[in-house]
Amino acid sequence: MDQNIYADVRARVLQALQAQVPDLPEEVAARVEVTPPREAAHGDMATNAALVAAKAARRKPQEIAAGLVAALQADDLIEAASAAGPGFVNLKLQPEAWRALLPRILAAGESYGDSTAGTAVRINVEYVSANPTGPMHIGHCRGAVVGDALANLLAKVGHPVTKEFYVNDAGGQVTALAWAAYWRYLQALGTPLSEAEFSDEVPGGLQYRGEYLIPVGEALKARFGDSLAAPGARIAAPDLWLATVRDIALGMMLETIRDDLAALGVRHDVFASERKLVESGAADAMIAELRARGLIYEGVLEPPKGKTPEDWEPREQTLFRASDFGDDVDRPLRKSDGSATYFANDIAYHAQKIAAGADVLIDVLGADHGGYLPRMRAAVQAIGGASFEVVLCQIVHVLKGGQPLRMSKRAGTFITLRDLLDEVGPDAVRFTMLTRKADAQFEFDIDTAVAQTRENPVFYVQYAHARCRSVLRAATEMLGEAAIAPDRLAEAALDSLGADAELALIRRLGGWPRLVESAAQAREPHRIAFFLYDLAADFHMLWNRGRDDAALRFLQPDRPAETLARLALVAATAITIRSGLAVMGVAPVEEMR
Repeated sequence: MDQNIYADVRARVLQALQAQVPDLPEEVAARVEVTPPREAAHGDMATNAALVAAKAARRKPQEIAAGLVAALQADDLIEAASAAGPGFVNLKLQPEAWRALLPRILAAGESYGDSTAGTAVRINVEYVSANPTGPMHIGHCRGAVVGDALANLLAKVGHPVTKEFYVNDAGGQVTALAWAAYWRYLQALGTPLSEAEFSDEVPGGLQYRGEYLIPVGEALKARFGDSLAAPGARIAAPDLWLATVRDIALGMMLETIRDDLAALGVRHDVFASERKLVESGAADAMIAELRARGLIYEGVLEPPKGKTPEDWEPREQTLFRASDFGDDVDRPLRKSDGSATYFANDIAYHAQKIAAGADVLIDVLGADHGGYLPRMRAAVQAIGGASFEVVLCQIVHVLKGGQPLRMSKRAGTFITLRDLLDEVGPDAVRFTMLTRKADAQFEFDIDTAVAQTRENPVFYVQYAHARCRSVLRAATEMLGEAAIAPDRLAEAALDSLGADAELALIRRLGGWPRLVESAAQAREPHRIAFFLYDLAADFHMLWNRGRDDAALRFLQPDRPAETLARLALVAATAITIRSGLAVMGVAPVEEMR
């Protein structure tokens, strides 16, 4: 039996099923599942094998279920099997089957739950990808945490994973950043231009007013003195300073973003530059390639939804046949000035990721990018060589004292990631952000995130780990360090672990490998947080039972065999918590303070 007891039982179910249906098609066998039952009273596991095989076998599912029950009851791993409903089979495992997991967990350590299921599939996870025009904010934070945890989760099931950040350092927003940085530069020089006066000189107005650009202005002054200013003029001609100021401002903003991400525990493998991609001519080359394949044409689009012919000026455009690949409409790849559209650059960028070896491309985006999915999926399908997926993250509302927080003193218009980290710390931010499905609306309550109560999931899970470590420290003092080493505990006799609360905890531990694989397959790292919370609840329950029933206490000096068995259970629990926290990017604690 390997680490994944559910996979082991599924293999036995398939063997019993194929004995009844020898010519069972592989695609039918692939749909056979072994899962926890909806109600604990039904047993330890349930399988749909009879239901999925019935049509192919041309037999009633209840008849197949009866045959499965007979076969599985003879299996030495199974204590009881019974048919239920329209053809489900419920299974209760021998207690020894569950207890036998503990030595495997102790031997695996924090790699418990690892698998090789994804070894052959290389995945690129792109997340955050913020415009480098200011510090990270709360919206970026959720995508950063979800993307990072998802990448960790995929790596845990064996996928070679690349964590990528796409730097949107081309286009009008970067130009707007340069103007704002120049305003701060003039302030550093002491030029008396008000915000309103300067804004009147800026094409499109002054967009970035946050104080975070003051250090950029000071840095420009320190490096260039007043050489970027024009003597006697309010503002020097942009040709004299725009490129220089833009590059320095971008570099400093990107450094700030990297620092913010590092403070959150997020580190990307690749920072890809949109500007470099544009300068390389990759989009033009991609357009030429698609044109050669007949996927580009010159045409006129219908007016967008909500536009009347009177509001719409039709013009001939260079269009990609996105509708041939499932999109609603064809998409323009050239602007009116002949340059590539953002979408064209994006196609070239995704082709770049495919060329780097990715088999699957996963983009973690804000919920406002939902309309982006059909066009990009069409583009990647047209390019070929990889599949494309999007994980959408809904907006986060931050509460403190029951009231919403709306802005940062530093940024002026939004709450920065640093603001949140200063309030609660990176572990609470990461764990709390993963307590809801990514596409669900979410309120981040700062008061709850720092409370030492069961309602605070990160505290509750950390407290369970700290209690485990406390028991093991006490055991070290009582028995010596060598006696509680994982390899020694793996040799302990475990027959005394028979109480309902003990077996319930072991069953929870046994579900970790299955949970890892299912969460990775569904691209849902929030399932890790739910699992850890339930595991912590099972452990705290056993801890409290021991306070009332001396026979369930972990340390019993007059019962050495029972003590070692319980220490094996405690150590396995701590290992599983650490394994889960590692996926979430959260550090375990040794003791609560």
